[in-house]
Amino acid sequence: MVNLPDFFNINNKEHEKASMKMQLPLLPLRDIVVFPHMIVPLFVGRSKSVNSLTSAMSRDKSVFLATQIKAGEESPEERDISRIGTVGKVLQLLRLPDGTVKALVEGKTRGRIATFFNDEEFYKVDVEPVSELEIDETESIVLCRALAEAFDDYANLTKNIPKDFEKKLSGITNPSQLADTVASHFSFKIEDKQHLLEMLSISERITFLLQLINMETEMFKADQRIKVRVKEQMEKTQKNYYLNEQMRAIKKEMGSEEDPGDEMKELEKRIKEKKMSKEAEEKVAHELKKLKMMTPMSAEATVVRNYIDWIISLPWFECSKVRSDIKEAEKILNEDHYGLEKPKERILEYLAVQTLVKKIKGPILCFVGPPGVGKTSLAKSISRATGRNFVRLSLGGVRDEAEIRGHRRTYIGAMPGKIIQSLKKSGVNNPVFCLDEVDKMSMDFRGDPSAALLEVLDPEQNNAFNDHYLDLDYDLSDILFVTTANTLPEIPLPLQDRMEIIRLPGYTEIEKYNIAKNFLLPKQIKTNGLEEMNVQFSKNSIYTIIRHYTREAGVRNLEREISSICRKIAREVLTDNNNASFRVTSSSIQKYLGPLQFRHGQVEEKDQVGLVTGLAWTQVGGELLYVETLVMPGKGEVTITGKLGDVMKESAQAAVSYVRSRAESLMIDVNFHKEVDLHIHIPEGAIPKDGPSAGITMCTSIVSALSRRPVHRDIAMTGEITLRGRVIPIGGLKEKLLAAHRGRIKKVLIPKENEKDLKEIPRSVLNEIEIVLVEHMDEVLFHALVKDEGETLSQKEDMPIPMLPESENVEQRMPLI
Repeated sequence: MVNLPDFFNINNKEHEKASMKMQLPLLPLRDIVVFPHMIVPLFVGRSKSVNSLTSAMSRDKSVFLATQIKAGEESPEERDISRIGTVGKVLQLLRLPDGTVKALVEGKTRGRIATFFNDEEFYKVDVEPVSELEIDETESIVLCRALAEAFDDYANLTKNIPKDFEKKLSGITNPSQLADTVASHFSFKIEDKQHLLEMLSISERITFLLQLINMETEMFKADQRIKVRVKEQMEKTQKNYYLNEQMRAIKKEMGSEEDPGDEMKELEKRIKEKKMSKEAEEKVAHELKKLKMMTPMSAEATVVRNYIDWIISLPWFECSKVRSDIKEAEKILNEDHYGLEKPKERILEYLAVQTLVKKIKGPILCFVGPPGVGKTSLAKSISRATGRNFVRLSLGGVRDEAEIRGHRRTYIGAMPGKIIQSLKKSGVNNPVFCLDEVDKMSMDFRGDPSAALLEVLDPEQNNAFNDHYLDLDYDLSDILFVTTANTLPEIPLPLQDRMEIIRLPGYTEIEKYNIAKNFLLPKQIKTNGLEEMNVQFSKNSIYTIIRHYTREAGVRNLEREISSICRKIAREVLTDNNNASFRVTSSSIQKYLGPLQFRHGQVEEKDQVGLVTGLAWTQVGGELLYVETLVMPGKGEVTITGKLGDVMKESAQAAVSYVRSRAESLMIDVNFHKEVDLHIHIPEGAIPKDGPSAGITMCTSIVSALSRRPVHRDIAMTGEITLRGRVIPIGGLKEKLLAAHRGRIKKVLIPKENEKDLKEIPRSVLNEIEIVLVEHMDEVLFHALVKDEGETLSQKEDMPIPMLPESENVEQRMPLI
């Protein structure tokens, strides 16, 4: 080993000797390279590094400074340290309060690590000297002069090099020292600095250093040009866009940003190729002219660009080819839906006219019916049958008029309305457009969306629909609009007037059975992975599900129950490893679905006094509704309970008045209104009920209770009563008769004026129910009350009125009687 002074002054011959090594503490450096002749402060925090400095101070203050290859490595190994570094001397060591150390070190000469020792306390290395290659004197002078000139140019340009350093630099004649001193004052990349340190050829080192200095000079000039350009730009735009402009200028200087002119040419090409209305072409040309005059990064330019994009992305003349094969369309409709003859007939009529006329304004159909009867899926089938694209827009909860007509462009973030957005998505101007849940819209201070739909759904106006955002007329007349709703009264009358109302009242048991057999069962078996299993449902099992596990006009709950059975079968297959066939019967239904949920088709065992079966209409279809009346000693008070509305209470009062006026002919004590109290009750009291059509039902119940004459248990009735006993027509007859059919009622009394509505009733229902048309209350009592002429009133016993089962979901069924 040699001591430090000998190491610094070693010559080439001595360097060749393997014994010329010295052992020094190693100080790994992060993000810094120390050159010879460089004095630099270092902040040291790692324990091994602190110990290395402590060891150096205890000896001759010598330490080996080597840069880490990966700065993030906390405990570097030998492979993580650069082999060539600088032998340095610790000039000063200061311990800080936080445990770190500030060291002032001076680089002396280059060295190479010969052996690496990773001791527990600190790193040690055997360092061998490296010899620089000699340089020709003439070449040395030329390179030194070039280096000095390059450094002076940089210093004069940046104005941040101290004058005393420039004087110091002029006194250095050693080319190696000059190169190291200059390199130490530049913020080159760590890799470039380490490369300079490792270059032993002085001429190559100075040449590489000149390249780096020239690069720094050019970068500084470019930065100045960018700043000047940005400053000029800032005079025209807001200061908020400073960073964006600087980034754009940097990209432009680097040549990595596309020319905005190319983008503008592409936009012009799209506009030229797009076929639009004349008004739209003029508008786009005007907006494009404005866009060319704007700064690309300005906010207004973005707004104009988005507006142009919306116009040229709309399907102005692109359309689907409408299928004209009537037989094929009918086949598709029958494949997708069972029944629904009237909607199918209307669709086929439209296709027939379309084929003959070639151009017809799109019809606007409104499917009204309870949930689950297939309104939305029927709209999809229309799309498939006609060959058009399908677009669906849900209007449930929409309360802002701008959702339909869009926002004006004066607002930040303005967009077209949902109608225009949906057309852009469809890509054609003649889709089947389904406006779902049109009865669920509401209004507030932002406007009434149903009023905005008046223009959309009016065949005389929608050929020039004007969206607030586009401010252009757009032709909607080729669109086949289909709207869906659960209840018609919730739709404003002007909107109803613009649509062709098609009612989908609900399915009969036979229709539900066929839908389950042909559609729901195959679908759920496939969905639940049972296609390879032999899963069969008996006819009785399907009817059991329909009658005892669902109470609905549609088939949505029926599908859920079938899906539940399929899931349980799938679990049995995996649990028992049973791949045998499964047959679901009416007796095994309770195994999968639990106890029966509803009494269905079970009439009373006896004819009851004061208990009458009525018929009600609800949003989910028709329902059976029972009316009970009790007679008690009192003073003639009439109590009406069951959460009834005002109209229904008035019907009860009218019924009582009629009975009083006809008491003698009805074999009732004419003074009953003074001696007894009447309590009229309609069970399922949690459900709000209203409407006049329970008038004859309540009147029959009152007469039965006062005369002690039972009412036929298999008769149901509906109709409004007047004070003179006339029975006047009611609404919702189809739903009510379907409910009677589901409830196994044998005879139904309806107003004679409702005879015209019987043509809408399925033949299967009329074959099983006797329909009796009545005009007066006397006819109702004649059919409803049990005839037993040999029995007097005094011989009749008091017959208790049974409690009816509670509704399975009182919040969903709100009858309008």
